Amino acid sequence: CHILNCIDIGIMNKFHQELQNNNFVCGSCPKCNKLVWPPSDFCNSCFGNVVWKPVGKTAKLIEFSHDKDEVFCIAEFEENIRIMGTIKNAKNLKIGQFLTLVKCDYDGKEKFILTSST
Repeated sequence: CHILNCIDIGIMNKFHQELQNNNFVCGSCPKCNKLVWPPSDFCNSCFGNVVWKPVGKTAKLIEFSHDKDEVFCIAEFEENIRIMGTIKNAKNLKIGQFLTLVKCDYDGKEKFILTSST
């Protein structure tokens, strides 16, 4: 159990550290030439080491809901990276429309803030 905790801390440090710097990154496997999601230091197909690369700022809106004035969403980046986030200035949202990532952060929990790309 203690070994797994150490591994989790090591795996997530790079990802969380980059989020704290407002950089959304994902592991990429040079052997398989695929993105590794959820975040890991190792490829989930061949178990090779990954290289961390920036994720594009454009996402597709998969689903959304709201609570009072806050809009929550599931957004998809790079055709296979899905995150939960919030949408600021959300107007006339439609499933499948494009969103733009404007901020990401980590304070014990991942935070992604997006806006509609209209």
